[in-house]
Amino acid sequence: MDSYYVLGNPVEHSKSPWIHARFAELTGQAMRYGKRLAPLDGFAATVRELRAEGARGCNVTVPFKFEAHGVATELSPRARLAGACNTLRFDGDAIHGDNTDGVGLVDDIVRNAGVELAGAQVLLVGAGGAAAGVLGPLLEARPARIVVVNRTVGKANELVAHHRALAQAQGVTLEVEPIEAVREPFDVVVNATAASLSGAAVPVAPSVLRAGALAYDMMYGPAAAGFAAWASEHGAVARDGLGMLVEQAAESFFVWRGVRPPAAQVLGELRATLG
Repeated sequence: MDSYYVLGNPVEHSKSPWIHARFAELTGQAMRYGKRLAPLDGFAATVRELRAEGARGCNVTVPFKFEAHGVATELSPRARLAGACNTLRFDGDAIHGDNTDGVGLVDDIVRNAGVELAGAQVLLVGAGGAAAGVLGPLLEARPARIVVVNRTVGKANELVAHHRALAQAQGVTLEVEPIEAVREPFDVVVNATAASLSGAAVPVAPSVLRAGALAYDMMYGPAAAGFAAWASEHGAVARDGLGMLVEQAAESFFVWRGVRPPAAQVLGELRATLG
């Protein structure tokens, strides 16, 4: 039976084993999926251990997505653009690196939330690894405009510069604004910062929320509660990142197995399980 893992530090909280076990059950795939805690200074060594044990691949979570990009011997176009990997597939001597985070976000917004991104005005808050993983697929969804804001403007400029060619190819206006200066309303606001994890205040003004806008926090569960309350208080529709978690897992499952699992069904079951 093929084995897969999620690697991270911490990793005990991960819902990925439940999700992938359910995917395997529903699609008839013979596979196991477990958790592996990687030492903060031992990610590459842990990958070598998994390969020696005969594992077929792994998901990668914080704080190792940039290191995963480095250990991959071949990269998908979206992983190369993001500069980070959340999915590794072991193909003999090769390690195929991919990034399914952005696809997961877009699929959850469009398919599960029913919000059209094409032609929309989108605000992406943050310019770190999480934002880098989703900006490419957001551009490919062809909104009219994406504005990136970050406390460090230089990081936002670097991220936008890296994606400038894709934005031009897709006909999307891609801009940077100072986070304290952005005030105009948007149709979709995506929080890709760690503010939710630390309980910090939402780093943008409420005026960025058009009435009925989708306010999406890439965190889920209690970590997203503060952002969701803020969004609801100011007339937006709040959504956490649980659907993104399931959808990116579904894309990883396809990368490994060549089979698309019923992500919407599993998302519904997971939400019911979590209450």
